[in-house]
Amino acid sequence: MKGYIFQESKSGKMVPAILSAGNIKPLHSMIDPVKEAERLVSSIGDMTFVVFLGLGGGFAPEAALKLKNINIVVIDFNKENIRELLAGKDYSKLLTDDRFKLFIDPSCEDIKKYIIENFKPALCGGIKTIPLRTRIEQDIHKFETISSVIQEAVEIVSGDYSVQAHFGKRWFSNIIRNIRTAQTCNENLITEKKITEAAIVAAGPSLDNQLCALADLKSKNVFIISTDTALNALIYNGIEPDAVVSIDCQHISYYHFMDYNRKHIPLVMDIASPPLISSFSSFPVFFSSGHPLALYLSLAWPNLPFLDTSGGNVTYACLSLAEALGAKRITLFGADFSYVNCKSYARGTYIYPFFSKKQNRLSPLEAQLSSFLYRSPFLPSPDGKKKNYCETYQLRFYRKKLEKKAAMMSAKIICASGQGAPINLQRGAIGAEYIKNTGNSGKSSISGQLFLEQYRNDIAALPDAKSEENYILNLNCKERQVFTTLLPYAASIKRRKPELLTEDIIKEVKEKSISIIEKTLSVSPG
Repeated sequence: MKGYIFQESKSGKMVPAILSAGNIKPLHSMIDPVKEAERLVSSIGDMTFVVFLGLGGGFAPEAALKLKNINIVVIDFNKENIRELLAGKDYSKLLTDDRFKLFIDPSCEDIKKYIIENFKPALCGGIKTIPLRTRIEQDIHKFETISSVIQEAVEIVSGDYSVQAHFGKRWFSNIIRNIRTAQTCNENLITEKKITEAAIVAAGPSLDNQLCALADLKSKNVFIISTDTALNALIYNGIEPDAVVSIDCQHISYYHFMDYNRKHIPLVMDIASPPLISSFSSFPVFFSSGHPLALYLSLAWPNLPFLDTSGGNVTYACLSLAEALGAKRITLFGADFSYVNCKSYARGTYIYPFFSKKQNRLSPLEAQLSSFLYRSPFLPSPDGKKKNYCETYQLRFYRKKLEKKAAMMSAKIICASGQGAPINLQRGAIGAEYIKNTGNSGKSSISGQLFLEQYRNDIAALPDAKSEENYILNLNCKERQVFTTLLPYAASIKRRKPELLTEDIIKEVKEKSISIIEKTLSVSPG
């Protein structure tokens, strides 16, 4: 692309124009670029995270800065041409504003990381991309690529936000109520125990035909890690796992343990799990799965273990546990990630007694199982051939995430012969050695009681939000850490009350989180 020249518009504003092959192409209106920018920005609505593709004269970003709680990103290319722009016009209103961010010749990774870290749907409402079309036409491939990256990042954030909106309040409440129990948990299982071989047991229908092979491994002292869903099926068939993993924050998790009488089996659970779950084991082991509050808690408790649960399902979490324990060989059982012959789970799992108790003449067991099976649409077979299993979008997503993780692990991973969707366990580039714990050894630095008291006070000390400012940008480092722990809860408030303004959401999430903490503090430990 050739350089820029500046021309004066009829309103007196200097407008940059592209000089190319003897042609002059102004980037903005030569009548009144400011009014043009105001009309353009009026389409933003209640979205407060705006990405402008192309800097130009900066008229549209300047107009956007007049909006409340705005976060502006401008992306452009060619440093030499940007230098011409900055030399030909005063951009100080933009460059001196903390709400403005300019990326020049950015990598795709830079843009993706920035949006994932800074786009907060609970506070921003939405994100809007506004192209400077005359500028984009000069570097169309670069801008199309960056647009795809922006869309990819937004989809990641939106997926996380959707989950936060549904579970944010429950996560927060569960973590707060688990804190005093977690300070005495048996974290040595993860931080110190070493194993050579592990078997991971999921609850897919194929498990029914894999129990003999699993029992054979048990007789050879292979370390058995069971998902909570598969636990009752194992116990019913006389196979006692060496550890059970639970990550679901919902109360449905109780049903996996209702007939559970093996309190000596370690129960490895997300600190966001329902508090009652830990009482089912004499050896509860809490871990952090990456929730902002759990990570913040890790600063006070350096020995709170971390397990990767980003795959979104408990089988993935079991694989992370096996990795943390140092297993060199891992066998997957019941990992169907599909419905096999119209069955959702193996025999002995919670779903059968759960629906049996709910059945009546108008809703028999078969009807409830069928309704559960068809609650999500099935995906077409990848090769167009009829299969004995059916996949949903969610189940396929879980399988792909597990495949990706397995490819990056140093352990040899195999899958027991089954009837579900085949798992691709081809080895990829081996990742870095798994870090079980990034903190110091030993017990927590402070008691759960003291942490809750300090955390409550830190939330209360957060400044009130003002409608005309970007709240997060005005927080200091400590305040930003504390407020980040409240974002999933804020997402759940936004979901229930979409009409609330940002300042009202911040006020409500502070009040409600403090109320939950004080209620927990009022209950005597134990």
